[in-house]
Amino acid sequence: MNKNLLGMGIGGVALIMLGAAFAAEPLYSTFCQVTGFGGTTRDATERPDSILDREVTVRLDTNITDVPFDFHPIDRVTTVRVGETELIQFELTNTSDVPIRAVASYNVTPHKAGPYFTKLECFCYDEQTYEPGETVTLPVIFFINPLIDEERQLDDVNTITLSYTFYRVEDGNESLASLGDLVSEH
Repeated sequence: MNKNLLGMGIGGVALIMLGAAFAAEPLYSTFCQVTGFGGTTRDATERPDSILDREVTVRLDTNITDVPFDFHPIDRVTTVRVGETELIQFELTNTSDVPIRAVASYNVTPHKAGPYFTKLECFCYDEQTYEPGETVTLPVIFFINPLIDEERQLDDVNTITLSYTFYRVEDGNESLASLGDLVSEH
């Protein structure tokens, strides 16, 4: 009887640990989205009501991991007023002779600015397939939330770097996109 109880206990602990392993990434992603931890940006559905005089320089950084892409911003730097909506664009070319399914992860630095960098539209939300030799323009519409001005520890933030990294997504491996977010945030 004790051996059966012990076996059930060990099996139960193993199942709990397995469940925790599967729940860790979604919980971590949710935590980052809510808190802005690790430079995670916010998403919005509408523009802010006010535009401040304060300006922030936004530098654009691009990276690729295991994908044959030429990926770069059309303009490397832009300056926006806090609360002002800005459109930036990136250009991506699949330099291979095969279709490539990929997704981009993103973050901002300094990390403390993450909760205030807000995107209205981004190419990074979905996995996409890029055909051989295809060149596409990828838009991002964003603003710096005016609430940044209420945080004294952010008074020194006058430059933010927005960074994107493209990752290959293999068929049947939907979690790779989430892994890309996790890796780029740290």
